Amino acid sequence: MANHSKQQLYNKLQTLLKELPWYVEEFINHKERKLSAASLLNYAHDYKIFFNWLVTENFYSGELKDLSLELLESLTVQEAERFLAFLKYQLHNKELTINRKLSSLKSLFNYLQNIAETRDLQPYLKRNVMAKLEFNDIKESMETTANKMEGKILIGDEYEQFRQFVAYDYGELFKDNKKIVNFHFLNRERDTAIVSLILGSGLRLSEIVNLDLDDIDHSKYTARVIRKGNKEQYVYFSKQAMDDLNEYLQIRSARYHVEKTNKALFIAAAMGPKGTPRRLTARSIEKLIEKYANAFGKPSLSVHKLRHSFATRYHNEINDVPKLRRQLGHSSIQTTMIYTHINNDDLKNAVDKMDMPKIDE
Repeated sequence: MANHSKQQLYNKLQTLLKELPWYVEEFINHKERKLSAASLLNYAHDYKIFFNWLVTENFYSGELKDLSLELLESLTVQEAERFLAFLKYQLHNKELTINRKLSSLKSLFNYLQNIAETRDLQPYLKRNVMAKLEFNDIKESMETTANKMEGKILIGDEYEQFRQFVAYDYGELFKDNKKIVNFHFLNRERDTAIVSLILGSGLRLSEIVNLDLDDIDHSKYTARVIRKGNKEQYVYFSKQAMDDLNEYLQIRSARYHVEKTNKALFIAAAMGPKGTPRRLTARSIEKLIEKYANAFGKPSLSVHKLRHSFATRYHNEINDVPKLRRQLGHSSIQTTMIYTHINNDDLKNAVDKMDMPKIDE
């Protein structure tokens, strides 16, 4: 499994940690074996926002990396609440985002108070102001969220319509623009395979990006991915996705001038800095989905919305939440206790069933 994107995230994390206090790096190291590089980077970004706010509000003057534990210990509840208000009214963060950032701070402060200890076995913090702050109540019901989501994902016949649009109709739509038509002709098998794989498996963007040729099992219709928490999993995908992948693989080497040593599954049309074919990046996949979504007339579609589309269709077809959670790779302890006991043959049958035509009664 390629680790190029993972290494990039890790490098960004290390660069950011150099700006932050020593105890943040210690906390990140404590969490490193349990969380992905992306999650750790999010933590570090959240702490930088908080520490910069302390400087702006004149709680501290100096470099962020020198910010002391004593300052964190001396903050009052009212002062900490002001930071949450800053997130809401000045940064315009939504309640869910504020909860996530508060959760990041609670994790750090909990580590400093209850886990880390000095040489003489004393906690780094004796007083934890973040433990006194409450999360925002998210009042929106699941039904309301689902209703909002419905117009932003693919429903019913739209799954196949969007796939066909990527494969064929996009070029027809812009047939008077030779440049667009030629670029679409160059990449249509690749782009169709990407869309079909997400719609046929629910894989995350990072999982799609990091796929190598050897990760695809053509006989079992599975993709080997590293999920959140650095867990390896073989994820089933649909027969349609396999068919589209095979069409792409037939032209991959010749079309993109790929050397045999390049094991990346999805290759960029543009060459890398050394004039060699390179792995398609996450941002490139996001942009190509945005391009097709806008032309299809559903601009709200994104890679994540395609994943939601798969989940919605799977639930409607199968109506088995534990299987769906396993398929999507949700990694909470409660979810793990449910889905690790599901039979793999059941998972495969569930994905395959999505390809079966409906018989009118």
